[in-house]
Amino acid sequence: MTTANTVPGSILVTGASKGIGLAIAKRFREEGFETVVCARNAEGLEAARAAVPGLHALECDMTRPDEVARLVARVGELVGVPDVLVNNAGAFIPGQIHSEQDGALEQMLLANLFSAYRITRALLPGMMARGSGTIINIGSTASITAYPDGGSYCIAKHALHGFSRTLREEMKPHGIRVVSLLPGATLTASWAGTDLPDERFMPAGDVAEMAWAAHRMSPRTVVEDILMRPLLGDIGS
Repeated sequence: MTTANTVPGSILVTGASKGIGLAIAKRFREEGFETVVCARNAEGLEAARAAVPGLHALECDMTRPDEVARLVARVGELVGVPDVLVNNAGAFIPGQIHSEQDGALEQMLLANLFSAYRITRALLPGMMARGSGTIINIGSTASITAYPDGGSYCIAKHALHGFSRTLREEMKPHGIRVVSLLPGATLTASWAGTDLPDERFMPAGDVAEMAWAAHRMSPRTVVEDILMRPLLGDIGS
């Protein structure tokens, strides 16, 4: 089978000092990609560098436009316009709309939507000029299914899914694919302290494998939505 990207390229993964983001970075690095990750936590980035040899790890708070602008400039110096952008940065605050703290929606939108919106807008001109690129937005099952105590997080993840759909239509004439990757409960540090067995969760490596599979398709193909759940279903179901 002839695939779109037999020659290694470059990738930027946001929010990738651990968990799903780091697993994706590791998978692409294994394929020879020049790999850049960013996160807010300097200590976590050091651990990421140790875990993935050759990784470029940059500190950035994706909720701050000034830091995103600096990140884009640094990525340009390191790898130019990346072939793949993975918008993985995000945050979760549990709650319900009627009782969550004032400002919860703004926080969730900044972390889960505007982070992706800003970095994507900054990199799109270069991708469009080149006529190729893959943008993978890491959503959640919460992007399509609301649940109790999801509150503003569910709203923000629904909005990210809408962003993906809109961007996909805009980018079709420019050869840029936009993928929504929607994983359910994945075994990461977010679930630290749970009493549930590991078997109840998906491995982060499985999510990374789907990101790689979506990218390596022929340029004539886009995998629009990838919905992943633990075999036994959503946690709590």
